[in-house]
Amino acid sequence: MSRHAAGPGKHEQQPKYVEPPTKPRRKRVVLADSRAPVTVLRTVVELEEQTSYGEELVRQFIRIQLRTAVRMWGSVVLVLASLPALFHFLPHLSEVTLTGVRLPWLVLGIAPFPLLFGVGYWYNVRAERNERDFVDMVEK
Repeated sequence: MSRHAAGPGKHEQQPKYVEPPTKPRRKRVVLADSRAPVTVLRTVVELEEQTSYGEELVRQFIRIQLRTAVRMWGSVVLVLASLPALFHFLPHLSEVTLTGVRLPWLVLGIAPFPLLFGVGYWYNVRAERNERDFVDMVEK
């Protein structure tokens, strides 16, 4: 019979008794802050129930977002539409070549992409700021 099957030898220590772990104390979980101002709750309820005041708040928010989008679109159209006019009224710029490619092809073929990316990023930042302002207004 092996030593393992027969049990611990006289040189091996017996395992000490370990007390079972105690149960952790129960914690109370509160989903809503009962100390929240009543006006916040009233505004949120009016938004959820789509009352006339809530609809006006949402309409105002959408109007601000639309105004931001139209301004960005207008600036892009203005810049991109001015490029062909620039080459039309300053024809000597049309003769400039860089690495064998004329300047109008480079400006009209490459320049819009960084411009559109930049305007898209700027619009995203502005839209998120408008959303934060709306949420802050609702939570006041």
